[in-house]
Amino acid sequence: MNKKHLLFIPVYNCEKQIIRVIEKIIKSLIINNFEEIIVIDNNSTDNTFTVVRNIINEKKLVKFKLFQNKENYNLGGTHKTGFNYAIDNNFDYVTILHGDDQGDINNLENVFKNEKYKDYDCCLGSRFARDSKLVNYPKFRIYANYMINLAASIVSFKFLTDLGSGLNMFKVSFLKNKFYLNFPNGLTFNYCLMFYICDVNSKFFYFPILWREDDQVSNVKLFSHFFKWLDIMFKFVFTRKRLFQNKLLRDKEYVFKKFK
Repeated sequence: MNKKHLLFIPVYNCEKQIIRVIEKIIKSLIINNFEEIIVIDNNSTDNTFTVVRNIINEKKLVKFKLFQNKENYNLGGTHKTGFNYAIDNNFDYVTILHGDDQGDINNLENVFKNEKYKDYDCCLGSRFARDSKLVNYPKFRIYANYMINLAASIVSFKFLTDLGSGLNMFKVSFLKNKFYLNFPNGLTFNYCLMFYICDVNSKFFYFPILWREDDQVSNVKLFSHFFKWLDIMFKFVFTRKRLFQNKLLRDKEYVFKKFK
């Protein structure tokens, strides 16, 4: 029985990069694995929304659908809208590809080819796996990631080589209880997600990816981000319930609108 796959692309202020992302998807060998491709714009302040709408209309991309969040939910909140959509529309798998063109959709080719994904809850792209390739990635950020990956591996008792890249696939049945609604809407969403994956002993594997920095603008403020990461790690160790149960966030509505 064929599995129903959704490709979900969160975008925010990446009008130049999203053009390249869509072109790569159109030309990729694995586009036919996806029944539907949705782009969710997180209230960009540049022309990202218009650029995506024009490409879809001009190229008559019937698999593509464009959505826009009612308000800026940040990256984590946009993940929540995409996950909710996958659940509500009865998909079996949802793949997330960030719209800033740092990751490459073609890195999923081997994951699809051998159908390894069917035996796992999560297939996670790793920037720091053995066969991964980093282009123009600052060395200090590489070493910083090595350190937080090591710390997370120690406290979770799992071997972790990445705590959140921009290319991941999830089995929708793993997401159905919507545990992710408890997590922060900001850039630390993936840290909480990774710790949860470890905590519940879900089956996951890493696959190597190409990751590049060219004309992208990072939204990460390193020092404040680092302290947020420390807070999440200490909560995981000492007050895990507070990390995975947040009624205020869980009850928040994530509203988005579809555009033709």
